[in-house]
Amino acid sequence: MERFISPEPVVRLEKYFSNPYKNLIAAARTCYSDKGIIDEEKLSGDAVLALSEAKNEKLVKSIYKAGHHTTLQHAHFQFTLNNVSRQFVWSFLHSHPFYNSEQVSQRYVAIRPGNFVIPPLKGEALAIYEKTITNQMQAYKILCESLFPIAKDEYLRRFRGYRKKGKTREYELLQIELPIYKTVKNIDKEAMKKAQEVARYVIPVAASTSLYHTVNAVTLFRYYRLCKQYDVPHEQQTVIGRMIEEVLKVEPLYETILEDPLTLEATPEYQFFISHQPTSGSRVKKRFLQEFDASLKGRLSKLIDFKKNNEAVIAGSVREILGIPSSKSVDKRRLSNERAIRLVLDPSCNRLYGEVLNLTTMSKLTRALSHASYTFRKKISHTADSQDQRHRMTPASRPCLHRHITDEPDYITPGLISQNKKVEKFYKETMDRTWESINKIISLGVSEEFAMYLLPNAVAIRFTESGDLLNLRHKYAMRLCYNAQEEIWRASLDEVSQIREINPAIGKYLLPPCTSREMAETRPVCPEGERFCGIKVWRLNLKDYKRII
Repeated sequence: MERFISPEPVVRLEKYFSNPYKNLIAAARTCYSDKGIIDEEKLSGDAVLALSEAKNEKLVKSIYKAGHHTTLQHAHFQFTLNNVSRQFVWSFLHSHPFYNSEQVSQRYVAIRPGNFVIPPLKGEALAIYEKTITNQMQAYKILCESLFPIAKDEYLRRFRGYRKKGKTREYELLQIELPIYKTVKNIDKEAMKKAQEVARYVIPVAASTSLYHTVNAVTLFRYYRLCKQYDVPHEQQTVIGRMIEEVLKVEPLYETILEDPLTLEATPEYQFFISHQPTSGSRVKKRFLQEFDASLKGRLSKLIDFKKNNEAVIAGSVREILGIPSSKSVDKRRLSNERAIRLVLDPSCNRLYGEVLNLTTMSKLTRALSHASYTFRKKISHTADSQDQRHRMTPASRPCLHRHITDEPDYITPGLISQNKKVEKFYKETMDRTWESINKIISLGVSEEFAMYLLPNAVAIRFTESGDLLNLRHKYAMRLCYNAQEEIWRASLDEVSQIREINPAIGKYLLPPCTSREMAETRPVCPEGERFCGIKVWRLNLKDYKRII
């Protein structure tokens, strides 16, 4: 396998579970032990507990082949990853729920030249690839400069009371009614953050990143088994292969059950594409995109399915939890559907919503929210979806990306860019040039896998996403905050407004954190401290939510 031209991915195992293989055996044997817990430290020293190496290996292989993999979930491994692409992180590492990551943010950290993945290209194709990234970086710089004054104006509209302090470039932002939020901010610095957050839409998904990434052993085994699937099999094999190498250094006995990766050709997606060649043409792709976009009816996120008895089922579940007769009962202690829903969802009744920790999965009452669910069809940018997918308990069916890419530019334009026609024109021209380059290198024989690295962060991602109310409520609490990424904020606003239409008793309690805390009488109302957005959102109706930055 050819190496990338850019610096190789750097994979380090930072922290790991001690004696994971021995612990696997101890956990497995505890399940059938009449002596209680099997201590892994006694496995080799205790004459009664000890088994031969061969018998232990037989036991491990047996439970692995039978699919009893919970014993592999105890051991966790923390990696640091450097020089990996945003495309790889989006398509593979963050495409499932069983991980934890802390990643360098493109929203708040300026992007530097040279930090991009360059696949093994040659000649004219390589020259076009590198030139395109140079152009995208130049566009990023120009947009940062052009958007700065627009972002600053919008920022100061939020914080209307301010004064310059001496000769410094700092302003005191005064919230007269809320002295707890009186703070000092560097306005220029804050405005530049907003500008670069939007300017990054032109940056390619080839941009490299660094992150902490923690998984358990069974997830790591799954990574390895499917590391050759779409969208970036070349990079996936390299990074995941090195993660496996790092773990085998500290636990070589894992090799007794580790399966080789499936080939790309063995994956169901590949087999479909091979057997349905006529569906791979540009005309078919464009027809699909048109159908999908028409189905959204002008929304970023369209509600396409929900359980018809959401409100009744939640109310019934609340009564079950509390041991209360049905709402149809003549008993004076009956709990109506409306009161039951209020009891579980209204922060003025359920003060757990004012807590810093999200306690809903632990509380008996709020588990009733698991029974209601909603499904949305969505179209957002790659960069917005990279954040949206971090809500791991609202899973989505994301695409094999090359199947959605045609020879025509297909991207999302942030609201801040639309504020200035000259800036918007430059943004469009940048996107046009990017697609011209992608089309050119594909015509030169470059694989779609490598060509996709040049796609901008703005490229449109179309998918369907579902979630139960318990997890959607938490997501909306995070993403209706005015500090949330603007595009996800708009999609969340779309979703909540539609839920309110079909389930008003539920929807009216889907709120940003400040409103929930206000209703729960938690202080301070805004949990963001000096990051307070400048808008008293808790005083607004949903229909009055508006923002540009």
